[in-house]
Amino acid sequence: MKRILSGLILGLLLLGLFQSPRAEAAEKRPPGIAAAETLSQVTGIAISPLLGVGAVGAYRYMQATPAQRPQLSWYAQPWFWAPALLIVGLCFLKDSLGTAVPTALKKPFDVLEVFENKLSGLIATGAIVPMALDMFKTFNPDTQASLAGAGLAAIDLSGFWGALMVPFALLVYGVVFIVSHAINILILISPFATVDAALKSFRLFLLTTVAGTSFLSPKLGAVWSILIILCCLPLAGWALRLAFFGHTFAWDLLTFARTRTKVKESAAWAFLARPIAGVPRRTHGKVQRDASGNLTFTYRRWMVLPARTITLPSDQHAIGRGFLHPELLEVNGDDADDILDFPPRYNTHEATLASAFALRDVRDVGIRAAFSWLKELVGLGGANAVPAAAPR
Repeated sequence: MKRILSGLILGLLLLGLFQSPRAEAAEKRPPGIAAAETLSQVTGIAISPLLGVGAVGAYRYMQATPAQRPQLSWYAQPWFWAPALLIVGLCFLKDSLGTAVPTALKKPFDVLEVFENKLSGLIATGAIVPMALDMFKTFNPDTQASLAGAGLAAIDLSGFWGALMVPFALLVYGVVFIVSHAINILILISPFATVDAALKSFRLFLLTTVAGTSFLSPKLGAVWSILIILCCLPLAGWALRLAFFGHTFAWDLLTFARTRTKVKESAAWAFLARPIAGVPRRTHGKVQRDASGNLTFTYRRWMVLPARTITLPSDQHAIGRGFLHPELLEVNGDDADDILDFPPRYNTHEATLASAFALRDVRDVGIRAAFSWLKELVGLGGANAVPAAAPR
């Protein structure tokens, strides 16, 4: 997949770089220039969907004549781009005040922004198709003239270029968007406002450079966009896992999913807390016991490919009771390492999880463990302190 996409990117780049200088001087738009412009716009929209679509729509609306404006695509109509840019402005105001607002008060807005970014990404996807097709409505007249001279005047290759560009544009958009969306997830899980500001400044810098280079030259904009895309390709898998991890945790916390969750007797959803048997961290799957009594983890690569199952290490495990979510611990003597993170929907259901997996040890971890230690230190445990059961 990565090699195919890289080949398409390089092919479109060469198509734009080796176009005829005479055609460029005559201000004609051969397929290479149209592809370069589309590539830059799609990359910019993928980095920040709502700002990108809103800005492109507003620009096209301003460039069109009053007679042309009613025929513009929906994203270039004021009823869309005006509210979109207003929302972007409000988000920018929130980010500007972020360093002065306590993190505890800012995080709920970061959770909302995660879902706003996902919704904006879906809306922007609907703009990619007409945007790619619009670029090829005006096909190079020299090419049409040569076809007419060959007796093929009825052949309109603009449709061919449009059909080629649409799936390519959607693929590029998906790869860049999922990596860009990971920035929102990192902001959500970061406890430092300065880190949040640095991440958003970096994303704004990328968006500005894409727009700036494209404005200076479509070729330069395409080259810079290709560099960004090639950097995003190896990060796409990591970003997809991080995005799904962050979305699941944010949704469970925002909707108080733990109040309506019922633990099944034999299986539960979880995320790998560390790489196991070549499966990367934050892979989503189902943990359960197999016929031999071993704890296994079943997952799907890219969430749609055939299911695979691995056996979790160690034969001694415990359930960790965390502040926001439970964990599955690998017990080795006095040490216990986190190997699975259960979503927040299982919070307060630790005893049920232990029963489902035939485990007898439930222990506090993280902040809860520190709080329990502090209570024992000051002598507040008293008669309520219950000794931990022996591990399985």
